[in-house]
Amino acid sequence: MSATDDQPLFTALDIGSSKVSAMIVTRDPDGRLRVLGTGQRESRGVKRGYITDMEASEVAVREAVELAERMSGVTVDDVWASFGAKSLISDLANVEVELGGHQVEQADIDQLLVAGRNAIDRTGQLVLHAHPALFTIDRNQGVKQPIGLFADRLGVDIHVVAADAAPLKNIDYVIRSAHLGVNAIIASPVAAAVACLTEEEREIGVALIELGADVTNVSLHAGGMLVGLRSIELGARDITDDIACAFGIQRRDAERLKTFYGSAMTSPRDNHEMIDARSVGSDDHAEPLRLTRAQLMTVIRARIETLTGEIELALKALGFTGPVGRQVVVTGGGSELKNIADYMQGVLGRAVRVGRPRGITGLPEAHSGPAFATLVGLANLAASGTGDIRDIAVGMREKKPATGLVGKLISALKQGY
Repeated sequence: MSATDDQPLFTALDIGSSKVSAMIVTRDPDGRLRVLGTGQRESRGVKRGYITDMEASEVAVREAVELAERMSGVTVDDVWASFGAKSLISDLANVEVELGGHQVEQADIDQLLVAGRNAIDRTGQLVLHAHPALFTIDRNQGVKQPIGLFADRLGVDIHVVAADAAPLKNIDYVIRSAHLGVNAIIASPVAAAVACLTEEEREIGVALIELGADVTNVSLHAGGMLVGLRSIELGARDITDDIACAFGIQRRDAERLKTFYGSAMTSPRDNHEMIDARSVGSDDHAEPLRLTRAQLMTVIRARIETLTGEIELALKALGFTGPVGRQVVVTGGGSELKNIADYMQGVLGRAVRVGRPRGITGLPEAHSGPAFATLVGLANLAASGTGDIRDIAVGMREKKPATGLVGKLISALKQGY
């Protein structure tokens, strides 16, 4: 975190497959976050969430942050960055200690913390998040303060989000090559959830579908935390590529057709609406390619059906098979496709809404759409200071000792990394 004497600064950096976005925020005296500056550059060195070109990625990061600094009139030293590739995995570690029926004491909590630290060890991977749930007393869940209660067994469930070390190190290297420090690396589903899910949704249970350019992350949230995660190597750019290949047009023209004419729902009028496009290699004086909107919709629907089918399988694998009324929220740049929520609602048989970022004053209109949910969530996490979902990031610096039962648990978890 960079700061002046009277203005704390927090910088979010979302390194996506289609764009690199930066946002600098501060906290006003009333506690609300306020945007000072934003910046964005096309992402040229990222594929399916992984860094594939160090130099191109470094340039995009540096330019996006410099734009945000220029707009805000401040200089930042470090960032909170995102990671959303398929190598993200989630797991649940259950930790219990025997008490023998006596009252829970602080020593019992300390013993549990040591067991929890050992339980989340993942060989060859880095733990990004270790979310401690509420404590359990004799397998009864929902205990906020166990000290003083009589019990035979004291336990806690820890939800772990981890990733392969090499991709995280690549992100860390790119950011540091741009002369910035890495405060933390956050799993993008965690950040997006903070930005666009309500507290009640996260408490009673909700599925979040983050439609990125190259990767779709499906995550479940319940009890106020992320409890399950699946990643699908398909995204909005696959629709663009399908259009480009089907009609032999440039990718930028295919993106334009998808944005202005595309939809997830068909209409009888589609057969009568004509669209102009330019074939690859044609000169400026050549006759444009003419196609009907129905032809465009055939290509889009084929990919949307495949993607939604994969999402449905992921939800079932995660156990999201309860009542029909359970909420689904779709966010990310891919959710800006017209009628995508209505289409998914019909296929999944559940209420689906588009999740847009909220909770920050002065958010530019250009950054208020679902494509920037991860960026806004990163800013919120950077400024929260709660420690409940802080990550164990590459090169993470020393932090002040945590307090409270949950804080001590997180601190103990981090000591092993």
